[in-house]
Amino acid sequence: MATVSVRYIVDDVDAAIAFYREHLGFTERMHPAPGFAMLARGDLRLLLSAPGGGPGGGAAVGGVAPAPGGWNRFALEVDDLAAEVERLKGAGAVLRGEIVHGVGGDQVLVEDPSGNPVELFQPTRPEARLRG
Repeated sequence: MATVSVRYIVDDVDAAIAFYREHLGFTERMHPAPGFAMLARGDLRLLLSAPGGGPGGGAAVGGVAPAPGGWNRFALEVDDLAAEVERLKGAGAVLRGEIVHGVGGDQVLVEDPSGNPVELFQPTRPEARLRG
């Protein structure tokens, strides 16, 4: 399977590294400069860039500077969404609302320290599984 890369613009690369490692099971692959880091979880590579940090993700394009936040996100499959929500709440993580029950599964959005959303997803139908 191919590796997929997602870039998030973050206010504080070190705080983002700590969040993704401690709370979502990512490993640090590279942190060569204060404004950039690469993390991994399975086949997902997460590129973290500070605003204004250079051409990789922090440079303005068309006069618009990148900023954290928004609604685009990647999804991580979990086995017990309710338990993950309680664990994250206990750790002080910010959630965007409560668990939403959908036709293929349940989901909730958790924010990284810069306000970027990550979807935690628990499938309720076998065909909705994100993993192999």
